Amino acid sequence: MNINKAIIIGRITNDLELKAMPNGNKVLSFSVATNRTWKNEAGEKQEKASYHNVVVFGKTAEIIKRYFIKGQEIYVEGYLDTQSWEDKDTKKKMYRTEIILSTFDFGQKPQNAPKEDTQESQKETGGLEDEYNQDINPEDIPF
Repeated sequence: MNINKAIIIGRITNDLELKAMPNGNKVLSFSVATNRTWKNEAGEKQEKASYHNVVVFGKTAEIIKRYFIKGQEIYVEGYLDTQSWEDKDTKKKMYRTEIILSTFDFGQKPQNAPKEDTQESQKETGGLEDEYNQDINPEDIPF
């Protein structure tokens, strides 16, 4: 059995730029930063950021471009794909590993995010943001 699945939750590191491929399909590439913290042998806190390239196509690319901004948290699920090419100047073989997005979810917006028209947003997202902004009542959990 083979499995190729990547799941990350992090923050978008760049402004989103939607592009069109020659066949007219939309494509969106962006980077997501994740942080890892641990304590070293001396008990000092260590932190490392990792950056992940994400690629998304079609209608999903348009939705992410419309509702996400730099600094916003995003849940990304997809598969890993590595592209290779030869550098024109150095003639070296270059590689880039990307997560090809299959599923995403909204995360927290940065504190300095502009406010948007809530009614318009709910109409287009089907009210998803209300679902994420509600507090959970422990008595509503069925187990």
